[in-house]
Amino acid sequence: MIGRALAFAWLRVRREPGRLALGVAGVTAIGALLFDMLLLSNGLLVSFRERLDRSGFDVRAISSDSPVIAGPPIDNVSAKMALLREAPSIAAVQRVRIGSADVAGMPAARHVAIAGVDLAAPVPWTVLEGTPPRPGSQAPLVINRNMALRFHLTPASHVVLNGRCGDAARPLPVDATVVAVAEFQNDASDALTAASSAEAVAALCGESESDTADMLLIRSNPAAGGPSAAAAAVRTALPALHVLTNDQIVDRFSRVEFSYFRQLSSVLTAVTLFFGLLLIAVLLTVSVNQQLGEMAALRALGFSRARVMAGVLCESVLLIGIGGAAAIPVGGLLSFWLDDILRSLPGIPSDAHFFVFTAHAVAVHAALLAAGAVLAAVYPMRLVAALPIAATLRREVVS
Repeated sequence: MIGRALAFAWLRVRREPGRLALGVAGVTAIGALLFDMLLLSNGLLVSFRERLDRSGFDVRAISSDSPVIAGPPIDNVSAKMALLREAPSIAAVQRVRIGSADVAGMPAARHVAIAGVDLAAPVPWTVLEGTPPRPGSQAPLVINRNMALRFHLTPASHVVLNGRCGDAARPLPVDATVVAVAEFQNDASDALTAASSAEAVAALCGESESDTADMLLIRSNPAAGGPSAAAAAVRTALPALHVLTNDQIVDRFSRVEFSYFRQLSSVLTAVTLFFGLLLIAVLLTVSVNQQLGEMAALRALGFSRARVMAGVLCESVLLIGIGGAAAIPVGGLLSFWLDDILRSLPGIPSDAHFFVFTAHAVAVHAALLAAGAVLAAVYPMRLVAALPIAATLRREVVS
């Protein structure tokens, strides 16, 4: 019965190419916007998770319960790192000390953020040009692409850095040598970022010793329990630290920092879906009103009420199905343009994406359109169900 109803509905909609084109075009436009809103609802979160995973570290430890580094520094880092490396569930440990500096002799906008790390451990960046810094090097400097372009620096360039680390005493300038241009995880598109050894950053910040850090990055051992086991090991060995796995960070940002995008996309999705339903319902209602005589004749010839109502439902399914299928590639192309606009905002990481294609978004899109096809056909089907056959035929003959 469903197959015959679909065939019958296709013959009906094909007879009116203008209505078919209008309905499909409207559903395509609305479906594309709906698809983009679904991509936006989880896109930034999916992109954030991918960037966390690309760093190579799946556990983070800081001194305060905050999604950003805002607490006091971690003391005696060398001993703490040695203790953590003994845990079977931990494959590697890295320290990060955040500082800032000015590049001497440069024009305005010379302020850069600089991270001090243990060069003997895995590092949270990807080298694009040059060579990785060697442990024991004298103030090796790794810079991002923005810094290289702004100050015309290349590997082997020499720069003088003047530290700007809060209330620390004014340090002596530090001579540094650029050894590599790299991509830093979660780096803003307009940021000037650099990294060096922990000793060099301590000198920049006027510290007498370099055995402090703002954060510990931990790489778990998949064969010994993964991130959960590594986080548990850190909590056991260093109970004063706050430990978060990548899953916990993503969950926290989903509930707090990224909730705005989810609420915005939910509102826009509801509005877009409402107008889609309204469009199809109006088209079907107009079509049914124009063909009441034909439907009454079909009923008089023996077509059941259910079969005629199924034909109206199948018309809705055809219009929304064709438009919804076309909406996915159209929405995908539109999302690239919208993503470029949002990524151009200041402070957005260069590798972040607001619209990310996922199978879940496609499934939800299909489910919403399927429900919309049914809801849009409810009123036209009610008109057909309540159609008085004899009176309608008489009116058609008279008219």
